[in-house]
Amino acid sequence: MISLSRSLAGLAVAATLAAPAVHAQSAAASAPKASAPATAPVAIDPEKQKLIDQILAVFHPENPIIIQAQHPAQDAMEKSSIVMQQNHLPKEKIEKTLKDIQVDAQKYIDSITPLVANSTHKNVGPAVAPILAQNFSVQELQDLLALLKSPVKAKFEKLVPDMETATLKRVQSDIGQQVDKQITELNKAAGAKLQAAAMTN
Repeated sequence: MISLSRSLAGLAVAATLAAPAVHAQSAAASAPKASAPATAPVAIDPEKQKLIDQILAVFHPENPIIIQAQHPAQDAMEKSSIVMQQNHLPKEKIEKTLKDIQVDAQKYIDSITPLVANSTHKNVGPAVAPILAQNFSVQELQDLLALLKSPVKAKFEKLVPDMETATLKRVQSDIGQQVDKQITELNKAAGAKLQAAAMTN
C-alpha cells in the first residue's frame, strides 16, 4: 500500500501531454512498507483524561491533517497548468481543460474531506491523550487549558509535531488504502483530460 503520509505530501499527475514532440509518461509509484497496527490503549488517570478532553475541545491537532489531505487537488491543478503551458497549448484550451479538471479536484475534496475528518476525530484522542498524559502533570494540564503560563504553552507546542504524527499514523492505518485509491482516480482523470487536450491541439 502506498504510504498515506507520502501520498498526502504531494500528487504526481498520471500522464503528461501527448504532443507530437512529447511522449506521455506515467508517474512512478513507490511502495513503502505497510504501517504497523495501532497500539493498545494506554490507561490514563481519570482526572488527567478529563482535562485532556477539554484541551482537545479547543485545540485541534487534526486540522493540519485534513488540510494536507486536501492538498493533492490543488497540486493536480497546478501541475496540469504547468504541463499544458510547457506544451504551448492555446490559452483557451488551457482554461477549458483546467475547468474540467477542477470538477475532478472538487469531487476529490468533497469525498476525501469527510473521510479524513471522521478518521482524525476518531483517532486524535487515542493518539494524543497518552502523549499529553505522559508529559504533563494534572496541574500542568490545568495551566495548559487556561493558557496562562507561557512555559507550559511552549512545552505543549513542542509536542504538537509528535501529536500530529501520532494521529497521522493512526489515520494511515485506518483509511490509507481508501485515500490512495481516490488519489489514483484523480491522477487518471486529470491525465486523461490532459491527453485529450493535446490530441485535439
